This record gives sequence, C-alpha cells and structure tokens, in this order.
Amino acid sequence: MRTLRGPIYTLRPYERGIQETLGKYNRFVMPGLGFQVPFVHILRVRDVREHTMDIEPQPVITKDNVEITVDGVMWVRPTVDEEGIKRTFYNIDDWKRAVIQLAMTNLRQEFGELSLDESLVAREKIANNLQRILNTFAVEWGLTVSKVEIRLIDPPDDIKRAMHKQKTAEQERRSMKLLATGEFEAAQQQKLALIQRAEGEREAVIQVAQGKAEAIRLVNEAAEKYFVGNAQTLKQLEMVETSLRDNTKVVITEHGISPTLLLGSVPISAPGEKQNGRDLNK
Repeated sequence: MRTLRGPIYTLRPYERGIQETLGKYNRFVMPGLGFQVPFVHILRVRDVREHTMDIEPQPVITKDNVEITVDGVMWVRPTVDEEGIKRTFYNIDDWKRAVIQLAMTNLRQEFGELSLDESLVAREKIANNLQRILNTFAVEWGLTVSKVEIRLIDPPDDIKRAMHKQKTAEQERRSMKLLATGEFEAAQQQKLALIQRAEGEREAVIQVAQGKAEAIRLVNEAAEKYFVGNAQTLKQLEMVETSLRDNTKVVITEHGISPTLLLGSVPISAPGEKQNGRDLNK
C-alpha cells in the first residue's frame, strides 16, 4: 500500500485506490491521472495483483502423535471492485499478516486430523481444504485466496530411517517375488521342453519299430513268393556246392550235370538219378 498526498497523482493499471476527505471516505479511484487538494484529500492505493505469500515451516502433530514439520505457499489478491478495496483498508489492519496467521493455524488443524501415512499422500486434499477455509474468512477482508500448495512435509529423522528401512524391505520383497516367479516360469518351460523331448523320442522309437516290422513283412512276403516253389532246386544247389567243396567227381548224364560219389570204381548218384536208363540207387 502507498499513500499519496500531493495535488497530482497517477495510478498504474494494476492499482486501485480510495480517496479520503478530512479522514472520511470520499470516492473510489481508478488507474490514470488525477488531482486532489493537498492536506484535505489523501489517496490510499492498493496493488491488486496476485501476492505470493509463504507459510513458514512449523511443527505440527498428526493424529498418531508424530511431530512433523510442514510449510506451504499461497497466492492471494485483493478484490478489484470498490467494496473489496474498501474492506482491505477498513476491515483489517494488515491483511497479509492476517492471512498468513490464519493459514498457519488451519494448517496445524488439517494435519492434526490425519495420521502420518495419510498426511504424506494428502497434500492436494489438505491444500484444497485450506484454500476453502481461508476464502471463508478472506472475503470479509476483501481478499481472494487463489491457490494453496503444501511444499514440505518433513518427518523426524528416526521416522525417516524407519520409513527407509520399510521401503527397502518392501523393495527386497518385490524383488524376491519377481525372482521366484521367474524361476517358477523357467521350471515350467523346462518341464514342457522335457515332455516335448520325451514325446519326440517315443515317436522316433515307434517309427523305427514300424519300419523294422515293415521290412520283416516284406522279406516274408518275398520268401513266400520266390522260394517256396524252388525248395528242391535250392537243395540241389546246396548239394553241388558241398560236392565241389569235397572234391566229388561230377558225372555228365543225359539229364545234365549231377554230382556222383565214387565208392571204389562204382559211382553212386544222388537220390532219384538214373544212369544208362537205370536207377542207380536200386
């Protein structure tokens, strides 16, 4: 606030004023150039811009009896109309100090209704409640509280250490849980891989066995088809092989080559053979 007593005055765009005549309210003054009678008129000027005001750090006790240090900041501006400007002069002596003291008192009350854990996550709620309460009183002083912010919530050092330990334990618990989950999933995947490998090996064994069975079947079919009717011929070939291996003499007859065993000078033919039209075995 500034006071002008000279005959010529100038108000800036962000200023509003009231003029008093011999100590009595006379009129509302808007920005611009003006004139007044010295010693008769006095012009009191108010800055109507937003004022940034700090709520100094102060100790408060929460509902669970923990003492913490809190502070904040708020933005307050005088109302720009005539009635509001008059109230800032006539309804309160030092409006800035009054608003700050009111904010500090209600800040303690707001934190006193919350526990420590609730206080740490209720900044926005506390700020909104504080703004609403301040505006209830500020309107009588021609003021508007535009915004309130809680800047600092500082617990004692021992509480900080306990909170840090709790947070560390929680992080370790989550880490161990994630690790256990990962190991479980890896074991599940390994189990599935073993099952798939076992099924593959079983299928391979089945395929090999089926292949062997098919080969045996084909061999049996070939034997039945090509060798059953030629058993006698096969037997003769075996006898020829045996005779040649034992240096047996071979007799050429009209029926072809036939192995003959010689006992002295008498030949003995294979069973069923004939020599000179006679059966040699008779």
